[in-house]
Amino acid sequence: MSMKLLVFDDRDFVHLPDQAPDWGPVADTRAVFSVRTGALTTLERLQREWPHGLAGLWVPNHLIARTRQACTVPVNEAPEPGQTLLCINGRWVFPGSQFEIGPGQALVEQSTGAVVAACLESEQAGFFLEDGALPADVEQIGYAGRLLARRPWELLGLLSQTMATDLPAMIEQSRSGEDACDGSIPDTVPGITALEPDNVWVHPSARIYPSVVLDAEGGPIYIDDRAIIRPGSILCGPAYIGPGSTVLDRSLIKANTSIGPVCKVTGEVGSTIFQGYANKAHDGHLGDSYIGAWANLGAGTTNSNLLNTYGEIMARLRPQAHRERTGMMYLGSIIGDHVKTAINTRLMTGTVIGTGSMIASTAAPPTSIGAFSWITDVGIHPYRFEKFIDVARVVLRRRNLDLTEADVELLRILHQRETAASS
Repeated sequence: MSMKLLVFDDRDFVHLPDQAPDWGPVADTRAVFSVRTGALTTLERLQREWPHGLAGLWVPNHLIARTRQACTVPVNEAPEPGQTLLCINGRWVFPGSQFEIGPGQALVEQSTGAVVAACLESEQAGFFLEDGALPADVEQIGYAGRLLARRPWELLGLLSQTMATDLPAMIEQSRSGEDACDGSIPDTVPGITALEPDNVWVHPSARIYPSVVLDAEGGPIYIDDRAIIRPGSILCGPAYIGPGSTVLDRSLIKANTSIGPVCKVTGEVGSTIFQGYANKAHDGHLGDSYIGAWANLGAGTTNSNLLNTYGEIMARLRPQAHRERTGMMYLGSIIGDHVKTAINTRLMTGTVIGTGSMIASTAAPPTSIGAFSWITDVGIHPYRFEKFIDVARVVLRRRNLDLTEADVELLRILHQRETAASS
């Protein structure tokens, strides 16, 4: 049976006590399915795996305008009558085909009560999306394990799996699909060293300089449209370099690093996701981290991703929240959109920095920083919204872009929420 896909962000849905999802700054300005969770976003991964098309998206109310701006499919609109829809939770980062559900059935996590996927008629889907709970006539199939990511560090825990899935599929499609290209390493550039060259795909418009090492023995390397790899850089697979991004001179890009579009990256980077449009253009270590869009890490910014005790890392998504066990030995920094760090900033293990914060202290900042914080040696103060927007406009214009009304309104809502939470 041919069904179209409808992907939903369930953060505003009905949840069991203490089981509500919270991805912190990672999903402040975007739906959970638009977060880069491997070489691809979760939505991109779903669309590659589901051939019947995308019927629509459903997001929390404050993200509707921003999502409509970025997508061409219906957003938060009632499904057209007469359809059977496969509704999939956008927090299912690594959806598997081993689960089969028929019309009128839903796969539900037993421990959290959250809907993972549901096969629904239009009327049932409309009720579910509006009400946040399944209609009474839908059969619930319980799953005893965990399938949905509740916290942002879980995305990093899944990164080796998503990269191992995304990259081979992307290379295969690029070599055999429409506009196929073998993606071979350019033989006109002297001094490129490639280990397992068949495991490397290079877009014809990408540029690789002499003395670059492409080590794909540990996994594939995919260098996308207009990407640039500067001299002396070492890339270790699995790795993804997105469209228009630059890996600067003498970089060490270690395994399981995904760099989204239009980034500048250098230094030692490993097991890290760059959402896109972010800069780490100077030396410094960055490991097991997530970097939001329009973030800029100043020269020498370095993070810790491992405790001296080699113990489990505790983290706190925001200053008012409780510290949580992450279940991880390696966890660097979770950095929201529009964050800026000054030179030689030191980020301790498990640091979470909220959207729009500016860090300019000589001492290491707190490990949990609220959104729109202005941190100097004098203390922590709110970042005035008007000043923040002025800076954001300057940053975007350097990439020939500008903030839209939807962007500004979303950031205003987030700023107001942070002001209310910290007062």
